Amino acid sequence: MKVLVVGATGFIGSRLVRAFIAAGHEVTGAARHADGLPEGCASHVPLDYTALPAPDDLRRALSGHDLVINAVGILRERGRQTFAALHDEGPRALFAACVAAGVRRVFQISALGAGPGAVARYHRSKHAADRFVMEQPLDWLVIQPSLVYGPGGGSAGLFNLLASLPLTPLPAGGHQRVQPLHVDDLVAAMLELARAPAPLRTVLPVAGPEPLSMREFLAALRTSMGRPRTLAFTVPGIVMRGAARLGDFLPGAALDSETWGMLERGNVASPAAFTRWLGRPPRPVARFVAPPARDLQWAAASLDWLLPMLRISVAFMWLIAAIVSMGPYPVEDSVRLLRDIGLSPGLAPVMLMGAIGLDLVFGILTLLPRRGRWLWPAQIAVVAGYTIIISWRLPELWLEPFGPVAKNVPILALLLLLWQLEKRR
Repeated sequence: MKVLVVGATGFIGSRLVRAFIAAGHEVTGAARHADGLPEGCASHVPLDYTALPAPDDLRRALSGHDLVINAVGILRERGRQTFAALHDEGPRALFAACVAAGVRRVFQISALGAGPGAVARYHRSKHAADRFVMEQPLDWLVIQPSLVYGPGGGSAGLFNLLASLPLTPLPAGGHQRVQPLHVDDLVAAMLELARAPAPLRTVLPVAGPEPLSMREFLAALRTSMGRPRTLAFTVPGIVMRGAARLGDFLPGAALDSETWGMLERGNVASPAAFTRWLGRPPRPVARFVAPPARDLQWAAASLDWLLPMLRISVAFMWLIAAIVSMGPYPVEDSVRLLRDIGLSPGLAPVMLMGAIGLDLVFGILTLLPRRGRWLWPAQIAVVAGYTIIISWRLPELWLEPFGPVAKNVPILALLLLLWQLEKRR
């Protein structure tokens, strides 16, 4: 078949492209940019739902394809990337162009919970496109997956992080019902559906083998990463609602009022029809992570919360040094220490003020979400410089029982770790 995948660089779309290519089909990747398209795409169609081409241009791009798959979806709106544009208006234009181009079959990847009574705008916008494609004179399939898990998925990263914590936080007690499925199972079933000789024209709920509470899901996910269960604690509902409202104002936040509302509502369905197309039961959460990848995935999940914690601790070190040097620790004693390392009486107070300012700058910059790559090597150079000067002029401080200079050794190692990991992630 000639297959066109819209959203070909996304989490689900890129996997569909690779799977159809591996199965011997000719695949066109439709996305805003060609960068990130999986290797082997026959061609690229530049398509941006926020700036749609003319209908005739879109029709020509779709002409000759046997199957068109819409795999575009967002959980959070950002700028022009709104639910209305990406979930409703763009897909409507795509489906109308499919009819005009004579495309035989269209797959619309929607979401479990999309329907006329949906509360979340995410679900309502998906349902609007679902309803439109159902009215078109073509062979359509609306696929409504539950929570989709897989490497590189945004929700997978969040749940991996929660499962890797020493104490598992349970939002509002962890009673929410979910039915996660692995992205590879979704892709495998869609390959089979694409081969179906008879018209489909149906809505297919896609979910894991059984409903789980959030508590059970996180415990099973931890097991899949090869770690034993750990203690859990409840995050009160009022705290979760407050965090969700705060997330409404933070563009990169994984939790906002809509996502919290969807989680509270639950996300479950019968897996019977999905199982028939897949040809086997979908894999349980305990088998989401293959044994060879367990340690690597555990390390990646742990770093997602360890690195922010390490950055905050480094920022605290610089900020507390600046604050203490401003007065809680006698200024005259700080000046005397600088004079002991060889600074003149006139230069020592100036250097103290400069050191305070540098500590403040380092502390504030370390807390910023976007940091220049120079920040970590600059901090390494300053700490190393302090250590060398003190070792030369005041070597007796190495013998202090609380180790004020010896602590610089692990601090240097920590800064080097942050520098190396941040450059690669």
